[in-house]
Amino acid sequence: MKLYFYTKSNFHMKSKLTCLIICILFFACNNRNTLSFEPLSIATDSCKNCTSVYINIPNATGSTKLSETINSALEGEIIALLNFDEVSNAQNLNDAKEAFVMEYKEINENFPEESMPWEAKIEGTTSFENKEVITIKLTSYIYTGGAHGYETNRFLNFDKVKGVELYQEDLFNNLGEFKAFAESLFRKQEKISAEGSINDTGFMFETENFYLPDNMGYTEDGIHLFYEPYEIASFADGPITLTIPYNEANPYIKFPSKP
Repeated sequence: MKLYFYTKSNFHMKSKLTCLIICILFFACNNRNTLSFEPLSIATDSCKNCTSVYINIPNATGSTKLSETINSALEGEIIALLNFDEVSNAQNLNDAKEAFVMEYKEINENFPEESMPWEAKIEGTTSFENKEVITIKLTSYIYTGGAHGYETNRFLNFDKVKGVELYQEDLFNNLGEFKAFAESLFRKQEKISAEGSINDTGFMFETENFYLPDNMGYTEDGIHLFYEPYEIASFADGPITLTIPYNEANPYIKFPSKP
């Protein structure tokens, strides 16, 4: 039978090792939901009467799951915004930029008298962040011919703890209850009677039933609902928005925030 004797130095060594492990775990737990960003800019060369693309977004640094999720989601969203013909082989932002320029060149070759140079400007900012959630807002202006360009905002929401993107159904405790609550506020904001059709004042909700926009996110002022131009009204009306302050929205959202 072997006997093991623990000297004072061995005891201190084990104590130091235990403390080190605790500190590492504590540091990891407290930093798993922290983020740092660096600017990422991609642009075409400046040229008179040429198609121009300008992209300026935050790029999450580090090799965490959260950073990879954010960067991948932003890249996918921007590739979709720059995709003119709905068929794109772009694998990254540079590919998407070049494809946008080439699409214009092909159209210009076929219709040189009618095609004005295209333009794409996309900028990203953090519209909200706390310990649990971060929302990145993409503001974009895309012109691909015609009388006017198309300007819109996109909100991408992320769970900082799990490192995943949050979709509409992930934001609320009960989507149906929130929808009914949002409709009451929408009617009040747009001066639509509670008893009348949601389209009484000229909106164009399909089947005359209120629905939430796909595009919504956290902002400093509250949960922001963003209806794209054409989504529920004419283009001349522009985007229709509704911001619900946190003191009203908190009972419905999975990640309540301080007002």
